[in-house]
Amino acid sequence: MPVGYKAIELAGAVDADHRLQIDTRLPDVAAGVVRVLVLIPETNEPTEVEWLQAAVASPAFDYLRDGAEDVYSLTDGKPFHDKG
Repeated sequence: MPVGYKAIELAGAVDADHRLQIDTRLPDVAAGVVRVLVLIPETNEPTEVEWLQAAVASPAFDYLRDGAEDVYSLTDGKPFHDKG
């Protein structure tokens, strides 16, 4: 019979000995065997700041610097007041 799994997410770190360290207690689960999925960040992925810098420097958005593209002003539209 196949075994079902419940997924939980915990943060951890890998130490200098390449061992996974988790500093959080597991929720109420019975002692026994578990499966662990480790997600390692790609080192070649750009950071959010690098993405934003690339977008600002991209010639694809040069048209936004044209004053003719400023078609809205602060007086356009109606104010929205959330009553929630």
